[in-house]
Amino acid sequence: MEKFTGIIFDIDGTLTSTNELIFATFNYIAEKYLHKHFTDNEITRMFGPTEDVILKKWCPDNYDEARKDYYDFYEKNHHMADLYPGIIEILDILKKKNILLSIYTGKGRDASIITLQKLKIYDYFDLIITGDEVIEHKPSPEGITLFLEKFHLPKDKVLMVGDAPADIRASRTAGVKIASVIWDSYSRDEVLKLNPDYLFNSVTDLKEFIIKAV
Repeated sequence: MEKFTGIIFDIDGTLTSTNELIFATFNYIAEKYLHKHFTDNEITRMFGPTEDVILKKWCPDNYDEARKDYYDFYEKNHHMADLYPGIIEILDILKKKNILLSIYTGKGRDASIITLQKLKIYDYFDLIITGDEVIEHKPSPEGITLFLEKFHLPKDKVLMVGDAPADIRASRTAGVKIASVIWDSYSRDEVLKLNPDYLFNSVTDLKEFIIKAV
C-alpha cells in the first residue's frame, strides 16, 4: 500500500454530521425572506457554491441582513451538529505521524471556521481551503492543487477523503487518490457508480485503513 504524507478532508458528511444544521439554517432564511420552505433534496441540489453565493441569489436587495441572520442562526444552533464518532481518533493518529492535513470544502470560510472551532478540530489542520479561497468550486481540483503546491507534495503521496461525487472528480483531475466515505452521504448511489479508489462504510473501517496507509 502507498504511504501517504498528506491527507485532505472534506467537512460536511465526512468529518462532521452537519446536514441537519445546514438544512435548518437555509430554511430559516428561506422562510424569513422568501416565505418558502425547501426539502432536504432541494437544498442539497444547491450545494456547490458557497452560502454567500446562494444568499446573494435569494436576497439581492437585503443580502447583508440575510447573511448576518444566516451565520447567527448557524452558530447559535451548532448543537445540531457533531463529529462522527471516531473522527478525533483518526486525526490524533495522523498528527502523531506528522501527516500534513488540509481541508478542502465547498463551504464558505465563515461557516467552515465556525464548525471546525465549535467541534474543536480547527487546530489539527495545516491548511484550510474553503469555497472562498478558490476561483472554481468542486469538482474543480483547485483546492487539492493549492495543497500540493504549498507543501511541495508529490501527487502519489496525497489522499483526498470526501463523501460526494465532486470529491471523486476533483481528486481524479488533480491526480491524487480518493477515499470515498458513505456513512452519511446524500449521493451514495452516484459515489458507488464512480468507483473511487477506496470506499468506506464506517469511520472504524477508515481508521483501520489510515493506520496502514501512513
